[in-house]
Amino acid sequence: MTTPQARPLDLARQIVVLSAVSFMLISALLGTGFLGGTSVENSQSGSLDSDATYLAPAGPAFSIWSVIYAGLIAYAVWQALPGQRANPRQRALGWLIALTAVVNGMWLVAAQFWALPLTVVVIVLLLIALAVTFRVAVVTRTPSDGAVDSVLIDGVTGLHLGWVSLATVANTTAWLTETVPQEWGENPAAFGIPVLIVVGVIGLAMAWASGWRVTPGLAIGWGAAWLAVGRLTEDPQNTAIGVTAIVVAALVALIPLAVAGLRLLRPQGD
Repeated sequence: MTTPQARPLDLARQIVVLSAVSFMLISALLGTGFLGGTSVENSQSGSLDSDATYLAPAGPAFSIWSVIYAGLIAYAVWQALPGQRANPRQRALGWLIALTAVVNGMWLVAAQFWALPLTVVVIVLLLIALAVTFRVAVVTRTPSDGAVDSVLIDGVTGLHLGWVSLATVANTTAWLTETVPQEWGENPAAFGIPVLIVVGVIGLAMAWASGWRVTPGLAIGWGAAWLAVGRLTEDPQNTAIGVTAIVVAALVALIPLAVAGLRLLRPQGD
């Protein structure tokens, strides 16, 4: 099989990916307050804090960002190796992954300096970019090229997509809480439960459409489980939303794991 020849655009792609991930990390340091900015939970007058709405996960849920960032850093370094320069899969996905890193960083900038509605716009754009990237990675274009490729592209993108799917709900709810009439929030379960059910359906649909990849469901399940902790043990409390979140977390995480496990156990040729 002929090895593709590297082109100048391939080197440019590698540099852009490294630059995009670097921008995301600088924005993350700003978002934690390490570079003097306001931490995300304290920005937007506290609207993005874990206790601001009924659909916000408890604080520990956000530790998943450490895993996602570590994966993106590892990907950026790996794709910059000379052996990856002309890889057809990198050509298909490198620019898209760079885009997701840039938009990720832009959300942190938006949370710091822009109005709350603009954070919703940016996170929706991030969700769309991740959905396209994940589809290209697992459904169309080129197949994965080994375990490292699968983990750093399919796995990390799947975690990123799953978490941002739930984060989009939390971000949008934070904005609506600030804008809709106060009486709309008198029965939070009436909107919270249907929204969580939709999140669960979307999570299972992503797993099915991607050949039962497990990482999107694991990320959604992680966030939903901590959302349940928040509603059952912290303010604002709501037992119905908390219990629904537990059910959603179990379904989106365990069903893809079960299907993937059965496929591994199935004898070859069945």
